[in-house]
Amino acid sequence: MSDSKSLRISPVPSVGKGDTVEVYASAGNIRSIHSRTGAGEVNYIDASKSTDDNQLLAEIGYKPELKRQFSTLQVFGIAFSIMGLLPSIASELDDGLAGGPVSTVWGWFIAGFFIFLIGVTMAENASAIPTAGGLYYWTYHYAPEGHKAAISYVIGIGNSLALAAGVCSIDYGFAEEVLAAVIVAKDGNYDITQGKMYGVFAGCVVLMIFFTCLSSGWLAKMQSLSIYSNLFIIVLFLIAVPIGTKVNRGGFNGGRFIFAKYDNMSDWNDGWQFCLAGFTPIVWTVSSFDSCVHQSEEAKDASKAVPIGIMGSIFVCWVLGWIINIVVLACMEPDIDHVVNSSYQLGMAQVIYDSLGKNWTIAFLALMAFCQFLMGASSLTAASRQVWAFARDDGMPFSKILKKVDPKFCVPYNSVAFSGALSLAIGLLILIDDAATNALFSLSIAGNYLAWCVPTFLRLTYGRDVFKPGPFYLGKFWSPIINWITVLFMSFIIIMVMFPAQQHQINKDNMNYACVIGPGTWLLSLIYYWVYKKKEYKGPRSNLSDDEYAEAVGPAVLDDILSSVETEGFKTV
Repeated sequence: MSDSKSLRISPVPSVGKGDTVEVYASAGNIRSIHSRTGAGEVNYIDASKSTDDNQLLAEIGYKPELKRQFSTLQVFGIAFSIMGLLPSIASELDDGLAGGPVSTVWGWFIAGFFIFLIGVTMAENASAIPTAGGLYYWTYHYAPEGHKAAISYVIGIGNSLALAAGVCSIDYGFAEEVLAAVIVAKDGNYDITQGKMYGVFAGCVVLMIFFTCLSSGWLAKMQSLSIYSNLFIIVLFLIAVPIGTKVNRGGFNGGRFIFAKYDNMSDWNDGWQFCLAGFTPIVWTVSSFDSCVHQSEEAKDASKAVPIGIMGSIFVCWVLGWIINIVVLACMEPDIDHVVNSSYQLGMAQVIYDSLGKNWTIAFLALMAFCQFLMGASSLTAASRQVWAFARDDGMPFSKILKKVDPKFCVPYNSVAFSGALSLAIGLLILIDDAATNALFSLSIAGNYLAWCVPTFLRLTYGRDVFKPGPFYLGKFWSPIINWITVLFMSFIIIMVMFPAQQHQINKDNMNYACVIGPGTWLLSLIYYWVYKKKEYKGPRSNLSDDEYAEAVGPAVLDDILSSVETEGFKTV
């Protein structure tokens, strides 16, 4: 074995057993040796053997530039905050009720089970390779030779846009809640225009940019505040609304109404409408749990904390959200049209108003708007970390600017500002009409599900011999079964959210523009890559020098690398 401890690891295009190869460390993106002559592949990222976060990050290929301030609870908090149960359910309640109580309650429960399985799959990926770039990095890692960079680029751009669209949809919900409070306060004597909606939305985004520029320590504390705020408003809702319903309305809707009443408000068949109305609210609400992945380089003990954050946030929101939906259905007026077409902008505002009256409704809407703001700030944080990570690998436009990190506060300010500006630009759809605005919700879902689906599919196919599990892994039997189930479900959701709310008489006012914006964006990003970006983006690239890599991983890992190479039949120099 070579005595050298300062080595590079890079892909070697064509080597055979017994050939002498030079092993490189810092260029090595995925740190493996590829052979087209049957010699196999050697993978050097092994989270199960890493002794600390920075050593594992060096094996992945990067130097630490952000501070690790996020505890496991705070990693959980960023996903839980973005999901923001009660505000999110308020934003999507009208869509869920388009299939009646059955779709609202059972659609949430059924889809929630599959979303939890998606979280399990993502947790395996994150435990093996915890990096802020996560999804596009994993895609490159498992993709077939010759197509790694192209597929990775589409996922990187798609995930960045989906996260920005997620910020838009959350802040649009904030604007709805603020303006709904105004309507209630003025007893319905207030007209909402698209311009007013965008004005409140834009003000929210600008304010969030300021908060997201805080240091990592303050951002971590903000996640704790968000956890407590969301739990407080949920507990208050679960206590106050049933009491108000009992006192003011004299009783609750029965079990048959809550669990068995179906009311199809579209011209789709009942089965498809159940999916559209029942699945959409939860796949939008219980989403962005990949935000935990994007915080990997700010998390302590990332290979364990990130999986816990992903699965914990999904499970808690799945169960609590189901309970909230049941309470809403038990307390609402049985006339569904009265709720869905409420003059107060939001069906949830009508439910609270009918049970508790004007003042309580304003108070709840104010509290929900506060929690929604924290949701948006957390979502912008995750989006900025994705943009920063992708720029670090020269995947974004203006990468040289966006990859910069403030040396004192360790915050990528430029990426924060860019992510906010991108959200403001996408949010201009609000000025068109409601149909264009609804595309924000569908676009964030479709973009995220594509970014989650592709690396898992590649891991199960082309990368099955490359994958090395981290501390969290279900084993060789259960892991592929669950992974394939999630791939099928995610593919179904991507197709589902492209459909309009009704089957016939489609026009510019009821079309689902996500079917144009989503695939159009993915296709244009691929064309842009082949025409221009191919010269710059070669996939994930290490920013470590040879000495920095050797010092970070330590002599034991270097010895393991050389042993692995020689075991495969290579000679090292």
